[in-house]
Amino acid sequence: MARTEETAQDQAAGTEPAYRPVHLEVLRLTDFRNYDSLSLEIDQRHVVLTGENGSGKTNLMEAVSFLSPGRGLRRAAYDQIARAGGSGAWSVFAALSGAHGPAEIGTGLVETPAGIETQRKVRINGSQAKTIDALLEHSRIAWLTPAMDGLFTGPASDRRKFLDRMVLAIDPLHGRRVNDFEKAMRGRNRLLSEDTTPGPWLDAVETQMAELATAIVAARRELASLLSAAIIAQHEAGSLFPDAVVALEGTLESAHGDMAASDLEAEYAARLRANRWNDKGAGRTLEGPHRSDIAVHHRPKSMPAALCSTGEQKALLIGMVLAHARLAREINGFAPILLLDEIAAHLDEKRRTALFDMVDGLGCQAFMTGTDRALFTALGERGQFFTVGGGSVTTG
Repeated sequence: MARTEETAQDQAAGTEPAYRPVHLEVLRLTDFRNYDSLSLEIDQRHVVLTGENGSGKTNLMEAVSFLSPGRGLRRAAYDQIARAGGSGAWSVFAALSGAHGPAEIGTGLVETPAGIETQRKVRINGSQAKTIDALLEHSRIAWLTPAMDGLFTGPASDRRKFLDRMVLAIDPLHGRRVNDFEKAMRGRNRLLSEDTTPGPWLDAVETQMAELATAIVAARRELASLLSAAIIAQHEAGSLFPDAVVALEGTLESAHGDMAASDLEAEYAARLRANRWNDKGAGRTLEGPHRSDIAVHHRPKSMPAALCSTGEQKALLIGMVLAHARLAREINGFAPILLLDEIAAHLDEKRRTALFDMVDGLGCQAFMTGTDRALFTALGERGQFFTVGGGSVTTG
């Protein structure tokens, strides 16, 4: 997670780093959700999308989220995204001022003579990307949606995904490590389910799992440490959003601070070997980074986030997302594009104004949605406003 050379040089000179602005300029959709065809031209200002519930505002945000690896902000199956009545294929195209200059990115499901492909393709500047992770070279996308309001009280798996997306924004290799670990773990579970004596294949898989698990835990711990520092700095700058205390929970996370990486790797491999019988009976691997969790506390109240009011949980989450965006900007040299769905609906006027000021201060482009344009009055000329309805988008 090294800072960019440019940022490091600026720091050494005692000056403010020159962050590169990353923003979309064109967004085109074909057979995506409720959009038959859409072409939207925008500038580097924030984008405000207003319209009735169900008009397609979040669909536009989801389209932008596909400019990053993964299944987007809804985590939808790719074959469920195409417009009803269409062929089943869909596409998202974006022209953007990216981290390394202008870029044109296209992604979606392609129709072939054999049918609709099941894996989405990514083309960057006209060439097929070798991996979907190549998207991270041009931008980072972060989001906050109403579905995340229950993050602190919901299942641990949702918090892990949230944590790993934050890590991915500053460590592009993290997603590959997590995917490789899960693939190796499925292989181990399959080997354990077979009625045969464990052999060298199982030893090799467990060694690989231990190697990947140690790297995953190290990346998560570093993110938690950096994020905590960013939250404190945000608080000291006068943020109206309460600062959170973020801690990792898990057997490996607890051991990591007192052990060298090589020792932790060896210990986890030994645990996997010792737990084979229990894991075989359970039909799954019972210990590892796939079982980890994050604990968040409301610092001013010294209270677990899960016990806070709904409004306090929302404010904590907003504060965390903004602190992480600032952290990502400082490490990468450019801020992520923010997708803030229904962000202003439950904030009072003072906090709405503070939110817009903080987002604008990041030097990023943010997409924001709401049913009432009046909620975004404080944004003023810093935003470009669009009305969404009936599968179309109009200015104003």
